[in-house]
Amino acid sequence: MGKTSKDKRDIYYRLAKEEGWRARSAFKLLQINEEFNIFENVTRVVDLWSQVLSRKLYGKDMSKSVDSNQKLSNDTIIVAVDLQPMAPLPGVIQIQGDITKLSTAKQIIEHFSGSPAQLVVCDGAPDVTGLHDIDEFVQSQLLLAAFNITSHILMKGGTFVAKIFRGKDITLIYSQLKIFFKFVTVAKPRSSRNSSIEAFVVCQNYQPPNDYVPNMNNPLLGESYNDQNQLIGSNRFIVPFMACGDLNGFDSDATYSLNIDGQKSYEYHKPTQEPIDPPYKKSVELRRQQKLQKPESSQCQEVKSSDDSQALAKNLINEFFVLSVNSSKNESEN
Repeated sequence: MGKTSKDKRDIYYRLAKEEGWRARSAFKLLQINEEFNIFENVTRVVDLWSQVLSRKLYGKDMSKSVDSNQKLSNDTIIVAVDLQPMAPLPGVIQIQGDITKLSTAKQIIEHFSGSPAQLVVCDGAPDVTGLHDIDEFVQSQLLLAAFNITSHILMKGGTFVAKIFRGKDITLIYSQLKIFFKFVTVAKPRSSRNSSIEAFVVCQNYQPPNDYVPNMNNPLLGESYNDQNQLIGSNRFIVPFMACGDLNGFDSDATYSLNIDGQKSYEYHKPTQEPIDPPYKKSVELRRQQKLQKPESSQCQEVKSSDDSQALAKNLINEFFVLSVNSSKNESEN
């Protein structure tokens, strides 16, 4: 597959490289902000899209700077949290930690000088299996883990944005979030593929119950919730759904010509940030050193006539018969 193949098939992947974004998911947050204006008057942010936040909240292009963990001239503080190592971002304080631990929440608050965050965004997702029921459940657990730490660090009136996988049991998630936020909306950015079950829940005006005490030991999804135990009455909410982004803009499921504007010729751009420690790193190094053994290719016999075809089939049957006899003999001896 050539270098330009993905540029044709994924317009937002190409635009991300051309505009200097590390990932195409940057457009998802930008399109959500177009509809909900979540960045307005925000100076304390936790990312559980750091690059988008640093550009938007610092008010200039920070992509050329290489000094991370630096306090810049304005009062904006951005804290990024990830379990894996992150490549440095200018003006972003990075914490490598577990969002399910109270110690991580305390680290975040320390960077805000004891003040809670105004905005928490979470684009985290598990490695999908292709089995939608499993993927939806694991993602919902991850979302609730993100909200659990958010309840420790988010100010009243604050905003929480997180990725969800829409499925039949998503009502439970909506209902749990509705207890803590006055407004809960499901957003589907234009840059998110229509074929994907992903969407984003935008929770605004954080107002926890008066008697609620944040606790990292809180359970996540109750195992007793199933098809026979659906939420009813006031516990069931219909959450608004909103498509974000210009509906006349690029379609994330479409394939485009390399010369999309017809004026300037196409130029290939490398990804803005290569993976710093990918799981395939060791195998790539072994392949470059020619130390990785190639799998033996299956030998195919060319069939030139019907007689050859019958002879080949006969040989295969004989081989199968011999294997069956030997297998039966071994079983009887044992």
